[in-house]
Amino acid sequence: RRQATEYSTSSSDEEFESKPSLTHKAKRAIRKRRKLEKETKQLIKQEELKRLHKAQAIQRQLEELEERQRALEIFGVKLERELRGEADSGTKDENQMLHEWFELVMEKNKLMRYESELLIIAQELELEDHQSRLEQKLREKMAIDDSLKDEMDLNEEDEI
Repeated sequence: RRQATEYSTSSSDEEFESKPSLTHKAKRAIRKRRKLEKETKQLIKQEELKRLHKAQAIQRQLEELEERQRALEIFGVKLERELRGEADSGTKDENQMLHEWFELVMEKNKLMRYESELLIIAQELELEDHQSRLEQKLREKMAIDDSLKDEMDLNEEDEI
């Protein structure tokens, strides 16, 4: 009996010790998973902030570009009047005014190309942001157990 009691006590102790280690392992795995999720969310947030800063910089550049285009437009109207003889050209000769006109046209075309590039970059940022939101939404949908999802949830997950 005594040996049997010691045996049963020791085996129950082993069981007791193994169960907490399993829960400890499970807790550790859960903590690890939460830590990874938190790090992932932080990285996503950092990427969003980078895109936001880049978008703000592009917006500022577009505003500056618009101001430069307006200034060129005003100068171009003045120069065009001088070329037509509607305004006093002062000491400028026609060749000099034509040269300025072509320089103005080239500068305006350059600014228009630059504006197009900025708009493409802005659109690219919008697409990256949209993709990031979709990826996050998909991660959230995939984290839910399939047995808990209904037809609509599965269809939405497939669509994403």
